[in-house]
Amino acid sequence: MKTKLNFPHYDVIIIGAGSIGVPTAFFLAKSGFKVLVIDKFPSVGQGSSKRAIGGIRATHSDPAKIRLCLRSIEIYSTWKELYGDDIDWYKGGYTFVAYREREEKTLKELLRKQKEFGLNINWLNKHEFLEIVPDINPNGLLGGTYSPDDGSASPLLATHSFYRQAIDLGAVFHFNESVEEIIISNGKIKGVKTNLSIYETDLLINAAGPWAKQVAKLAEIDIPVNPDSHEAAITESVAHFLNPMVVDIRPQPGSSNFYFYQHSTGQIIFCITPKPNIWGFNVEETSEFLPMVAKRMIEIMPRLQNIRVRRTWRGLYPMTPDGFPIIGWAKNVEGFLHAAGTCGQGFMLGPGMGELLLRFVTNSLTEKDHEILPYVAPDRDFSGQELLK
Repeated sequence: MKTKLNFPHYDVIIIGAGSIGVPTAFFLAKSGFKVLVIDKFPSVGQGSSKRAIGGIRATHSDPAKIRLCLRSIEIYSTWKELYGDDIDWYKGGYTFVAYREREEKTLKELLRKQKEFGLNINWLNKHEFLEIVPDINPNGLLGGTYSPDDGSASPLLATHSFYRQAIDLGAVFHFNESVEEIIISNGKIKGVKTNLSIYETDLLINAAGPWAKQVAKLAEIDIPVNPDSHEAAITESVAHFLNPMVVDIRPQPGSSNFYFYQHSTGQIIFCITPKPNIWGFNVEETSEFLPMVAKRMIEIMPRLQNIRVRRTWRGLYPMTPDGFPIIGWAKNVEGFLHAAGTCGQGFMLGPGMGELLLRFVTNSLTEKDHEILPYVAPDRDFSGQELLK
């Protein structure tokens, strides 16, 4: 008679201890679920999360990300009050600037939908915009949108706080451990095999960020998520002079947009969206980034010309073809839940997505959830396009 091997069983296993997986573990554990989070890195948030610049905006072009990020902002902005941890939340707002009629038209056309889904945002003319960002270059400035409730926080402090709170609630985290096989029987999730052990579960959440495509393949599922390299940098500290994040969506050679803000420490943090995309897992800095972005930043804000850059780095954006995340149950594998393709916006989407994933697990999706799910459905045709990604 064969002896039956008993492996640890969890209600939910999450692959990925980053800006999606950790808040999700927190909300699941808070609701009484026995949760295991598995991550190949040595500690929490060591994949893409630590490379995020910390911007948190609900200023998007689609209702799904607007609603999810509005909820994230509620959670981040009240986190210290509710849980006692300072995560560097700062309500500085976001501005999208227009120097050409093309960008003015795009931003104004989005306003109706943004307001309809609850975003506090308005168009500011040139004079009004200069009151919010006095150091912006006034030459050719047409105006821009301003959403004062957006802000920023520390990705490392926030993710680590979610992690500690999740542990206090009973969630288990395994680091330096890689999932090698997803165990499926009769089309249903039954567990995972890692390089160290086997764990049983009926429900698996793929929150592996840039590596989500590889995780899905273990279940013979194909999802259109591919890593795209983006570079960022931080300057020395200077006296505070800038409140909102400034975003310039004008495409120029080598970049499709760029954005920057002043951290509460006084440092300027900035990033650029490369054009064309730089596909792959390479996170080594390039020599092209700083000259390209510096030129753009000095043109839009001449005051920055003498500030010294302290460090540059490069991170991975898990991109989908349309710029929207993939959230929902896999079609052909019961118990496999997608939480992937956040397109470099995982930090701002994380808490809102974590609560949504909890509602998937508990079969308690709301009417408002069903309104936004078509935008993020795993089986959509991916033909749309997020205009402010």
